[in-house]
Amino acid sequence: MIAVTRFSTALRPYVREKIEQLRTADIVIGIPSYQSGRPIIHVLKTIIKGIESYYPDRKCLIVVSDGGSTDDTRDMARSIDPQSYNIESIVTIYRGIPGKGSGLRAVFEIANFLKARAVAVFDSDLISINPEWVRNVLAPVMEGYDFVAPDYNRYKLDGTITNTIAYNLTRALYGQKIRQPIGGDFGISPALVKHYLDQDVWETDVAKFGIDIWMTTSAMVGGFRICQAKLGAKIHGEKDPAADLGPMFRQVVGTIFQLMGSYQDYWLEIKGSREVPSRGEVVGQEAEPFEINQDSLIEYFQVGAKNFSGVWKNILAGKDLRVIRSLARNSINGDFLLPIETWVRIVYQYAGVFQKTPRQRFKILDTMIPLYYARVASMVNELKDKNATEAERHFEEQAQAFERMKEYLISIWKRKGE
Repeated sequence: MIAVTRFSTALRPYVREKIEQLRTADIVIGIPSYQSGRPIIHVLKTIIKGIESYYPDRKCLIVVSDGGSTDDTRDMARSIDPQSYNIESIVTIYRGIPGKGSGLRAVFEIANFLKARAVAVFDSDLISINPEWVRNVLAPVMEGYDFVAPDYNRYKLDGTITNTIAYNLTRALYGQKIRQPIGGDFGISPALVKHYLDQDVWETDVAKFGIDIWMTTSAMVGGFRICQAKLGAKIHGEKDPAADLGPMFRQVVGTIFQLMGSYQDYWLEIKGSREVPSRGEVVGQEAEPFEINQDSLIEYFQVGAKNFSGVWKNILAGKDLRVIRSLARNSINGDFLLPIETWVRIVYQYAGVFQKTPRQRFKILDTMIPLYYARVASMVNELKDKNATEAERHFEEQAQAFERMKEYLISIWKRKGE
């Protein structure tokens, strides 16, 4: 039997020595990284420029918390010298199980030790980041907000996990309209940093993946003051859902479903949703359109229909199973439509089964991925002739369907222990 090492801290000794020398900092900016290559140079230079433009009198620390990259990520990060007496930097490999969560744990520990007034975290491969992002994410924290979620302008076919599940389900469950709950670029108060560190999650899957949705959900359930920051387009190389978003779906949706079990006493009492203020002015470039390989999405769905028909029969309601079987037989691309009501019921049915089968839950979740691909393929058709405003209206209608049908989820949930 292999012993699992538990880490009481994500910080290596030399990092501890460095922050003991620094003693305090007003602002800590964390950049979790892994195999980030040259993009991290742009991110660091932009953050430094943002600090110099908007917080020149603040004592700032930039932390690159790396997951053991085997490319030149850390060397490239070290090559960027802030050349400012008010900006320090640390480039380190965090301690702990591999994943973005462990990387952020190191950032939070540093910020907590230094008693930072505000913390920001940014992805390491951002192309569209500009100096105003630093201000837009940090300013609300300085003004008293605890959690600042990003509010991007995204192309209508980008962010498919957000637009099919993460936004809709998070909003329906917890009653707050946070448009990008898995965005990756956040502002955080010292009180919320301490709250995160106090949670017993750092040896779990949260430390591997799912950290963004966990941070958002914990802030809501914890009663912290939340807003959104307008950041314009988020560009870091869009991903075709037909190519490689299956694993991300498994990670994000698996974490959302797990948190439903942890926080059921909270969300079962929530009805409807409320607006979350969005602060600042939109800055940066517009989101560029791109194509999605709809043929591959439908093909993946059809293969799933052959392989998982027995599983789907045991999970899905009869009327939803009939819709799925019909789509699998008659999949003319231009007519491929999976109704939103069917999709909502599918999500809610899987959420219930996930809770009932703790030992098989991720195997069960894998059988949902072809259905997600079907929903994305349907969305390609639904959004085909819509501009950005019309597409956002369409997403709003989807979210309302998740809210409207929440009682269906609650009925499933109350039966899960039977």
